[in-house]
Amino acid sequence: MTGWKKWGIGVLTALIVVALTTWFFRVEVALWAVGRVMDSRYDIGPSQEIAWSSGADSQQSAPENRPPNIILILADDLGWNDLSMNGGTNATVATPNIDAIAAEGVTFTQGYAANGTCAPSRAALMSGRYGTRFGFEFTPTPPGMFTALGLMTSATERPLSPGPIANDEANAIDFADMGMPASEITLAELLKSQGYHTAHIGKWHLGQSNGMAAHKQGFDESLLMASGLYGRIDDENVVQARQDFDPIDRFLWSAMRFAASFNGGPAFEPPDYLTDYYTDEAVKVIDANKDRPFFLYLAHWAPHTPLQASREDYEALDHIELHRERVYGAMIRALDRGVGQVMAALKANGLDENTLVLFTSDNGGAGYIGLPDVNDPYRGWKITLFEGGIRVPFLARWPGELPGGVTYGAPVHHFDMYATAAAAAGATLPGDRVMDGVDLRPYLAGETSEPVEDTPHDYLFFRSGAAQAVRDDQWKLVVSAPPGGPRKEWLFNLQADPSEQIDKIDDEPEIAKRMKAALMAHNADQAPPSWSWSGASPINIDRDLSQPDQPDDEFAYWSN
Repeated sequence: MTGWKKWGIGVLTALIVVALTTWFFRVEVALWAVGRVMDSRYDIGPSQEIAWSSGADSQQSAPENRPPNIILILADDLGWNDLSMNGGTNATVATPNIDAIAAEGVTFTQGYAANGTCAPSRAALMSGRYGTRFGFEFTPTPPGMFTALGLMTSATERPLSPGPIANDEANAIDFADMGMPASEITLAELLKSQGYHTAHIGKWHLGQSNGMAAHKQGFDESLLMASGLYGRIDDENVVQARQDFDPIDRFLWSAMRFAASFNGGPAFEPPDYLTDYYTDEAVKVIDANKDRPFFLYLAHWAPHTPLQASREDYEALDHIELHRERVYGAMIRALDRGVGQVMAALKANGLDENTLVLFTSDNGGAGYIGLPDVNDPYRGWKITLFEGGIRVPFLARWPGELPGGVTYGAPVHHFDMYATAAAAAGATLPGDRVMDGVDLRPYLAGETSEPVEDTPHDYLFFRSGAAQAVRDDQWKLVVSAPPGGPRKEWLFNLQADPSEQIDKIDDEPEIAKRMKAALMAHNADQAPPSWSWSGASPINIDRDLSQPDQPDDEFAYWSN
């Protein structure tokens, strides 16, 4: 054999080895590539002090003679069972400060997120409308996410799952362009027109370009979550838990960085554990604006993955044996402590009596964190339209104006928070478009009034491509209809069966027909999506991602 032939065979062998190695480690290669892309996108500077605008010279009247301050606190992926007021057996972590809002205010026991994932819910909260009215149907995802998730899913053997469905006609647009159009009138814009100072802290996820950023959508000041780590990975004061069984978790660890930015400025590293940092800055906003009406939108990242907790909170929960549950519980502990500090700041500044505080979550707890009871007693998870995905904590507190320690049982929706806050501030809802939210105050018995007898909504609707649902005061229809895939429908009597265990689709054909007609009429009145779904994934309704599928398991498809 000549030298050239030996050289050629050697090169070919080397290329085959490289190709096979790359294929075998394709997931790791893809995640490495994602990390390098993110490194190129982020130039993160050192921590910086935020000089929040002060209302000290505003010469406003006493707090009790001003319009109420409004604070909307939004958790991310908070499970129904994460609050001790709802059972709290999941992470065995007390949440006394969040519970206190309920004890001193109103608990809406059938409060619904606008969607089973985060961004469409945020669009409804900020616009007062179904996001599908202006094309906001799917959650914006960063570049490379679906490619990496597809590789990781194909590398994971789940033979009992029906399998994902790709959208070959997907129209890709830039991540920064996926958002809520600037033509929407945000709650911040509406309140600003009433003389409010407006501040945003934390997650936005409603677009970055074309006037869609928070500081372009009515917020005077926006301290933005520029990425998604709670602390540096090498910080010894931060404890982390990684889920190798979860493709989303593996992607986030590669893609996310520890970064913030202010009013569209350059990224910088927060000085502290992220949840504590947001809380500290929220207290500063309250202190700075004690002399004028303000709206604070405190959009926490907690307890969304990646799971990272402060070591102090982690060490306080040594009774929890499972590491990921302990980290998750520590994140809940930080969130609840932060709520308490915000409430204490209101009292310290004499603002407690004249502040409307709203608390909710963008959707239910995620099944991919591997904690089976996170939404107990409700069925399903984030990324489904079963109750576990969309039934969320929904609290309102305003001493003297709202009754204290009461519950309200009719279904209410995220966009009702918009309408309620607007009415409390004396603002008139926009009249040039359909507004879906309803002021909830007339439905509550106060010191000088009786509640109205009807309910805020005849129907509530939910939609994310293949996943759709509608509910009235008693019944709920859930639809899973991926293009080219199996169609499945469920009908539940939520009054008799709130955990959705008894499917009545075959027993109640007339009710099913009525609910389908209502859903069809609603869909006909919505706008087409502003960007298309990339794939439809089957979600095991009853088993978290750490558990293997079983032959009789039910799946519901979700498009994004």
